[in-house]
Amino acid sequence: MGSGEMTSTMVEVHKELLSRCGSTARAVFIDTPAGFQLNADQLSEKAVEYFRLRVKYPLSVVSYRSAELISPYDAEKAFHSLREADYFLIGPGSPTYAVRQWQKTPISDIITARIEDGGCLVAASAAALTVGRFTLPVYEIYKVGEPLHWIEGTDILGKFGINIAVVPHWNNAEGGNHDTRFCYMGEPRFRDLEARLPDETGVIGLDEHTACLIDLDNESFSIRGLGRVTMRCAGTERWFERGQLYPLRFLRGDAMNESARPMCGHEAVPESTFGSSDDAFWNKVNQLQAAYHAGFENSMPEKAVNALLELDGIIWKAQEELETQEFISQARDILREMIVFLGAGLNSASQHIPQQLASLMEGLLALRNELRQRNQWEDADAIRDCLLKAGIIIEDGRDGSQWHYRS
Repeated sequence: MGSGEMTSTMVEVHKELLSRCGSTARAVFIDTPAGFQLNADQLSEKAVEYFRLRVKYPLSVVSYRSAELISPYDAEKAFHSLREADYFLIGPGSPTYAVRQWQKTPISDIITARIEDGGCLVAASAAALTVGRFTLPVYEIYKVGEPLHWIEGTDILGKFGINIAVVPHWNNAEGGNHDTRFCYMGEPRFRDLEARLPDETGVIGLDEHTACLIDLDNESFSIRGLGRVTMRCAGTERWFERGQLYPLRFLRGDAMNESARPMCGHEAVPESTFGSSDDAFWNKVNQLQAAYHAGFENSMPEKAVNALLELDGIIWKAQEELETQEFISQARDILREMIVFLGAGLNSASQHIPQQLASLMEGLLALRNELRQRNQWEDADAIRDCLLKAGIIIEDGRDGSQWHYRS
């Protein structure tokens, strides 16, 4: 999974994978990637709660946070729990930290053996980076500024003939004014990183909120979620679209000269099984954004304000339903842009009021001057007082009367 392993996007995916493991499958969450973080307990609790409330399935935590700090007894307990598990979920944290902790332990071999026996591994976000032959040190390069490099991965996929490096967050756009695609590396740096891989090693790019489900028994894979999966190998790039089923040889790099056609004789995955809730979320956000701007264009301020209030309500609801922080952040950015647009519109309107009033004021001042010349002072003052209530100030001088709008 490229991201979103604990959001509504992947609820149905988890349910489908669990159903393949059988009704008595034991599901576990491995906390290693975030083992160094102060909020490691909260992340584990969130995973358990997500499965309980959204997936409707029990999930237990297998804790192996630090190879140096864990006792031999607790380590053996963790290994035993993994050998008994059927469904492994590994997610947020640091990929390089996880790989270091798993070195010189049987964890990767245990997971590989359980997959061979029909178990399921769900590696998402940071953990997705670890399962290939090479792992990208994201934080070390992006945050610390280390030279471009790869480290050895667990190569769990390599045990099944898939010689690749997995890169989640492929279509990331958090940078705003700078390129953060390709897991925050950006295009120039990632091209350089690709050139450092052996020729026979491909790259699998997973869009955010997108899953690539590999079915070893049927020699196939399918795409779920909101985006697509990209395969790069030997100077060739191909894309696999959501809802389609493809032969596994594409991921093994055996057929890079073939077009990425779905497998014949297989129906596409029904649209209702993936991405529907998040599509609905963004459709509603986009509709409100359009309604907001339509309100301004058609001089219907109540319509624009209602759109703002509705969007605020949707964001709060998404927060309560444990929606991904990334989605919430993006929706808030849209809300802020709408508020800024409102302020700019009000400011622009106030600046254009004098121009809009010019022809009207020219006639009113001429009428007032005529009344003054006739010594109809009371009527002339009535016009002045009426304009003052509207924020328009009249100043009489030797060169005639002038007006300006009170700011």
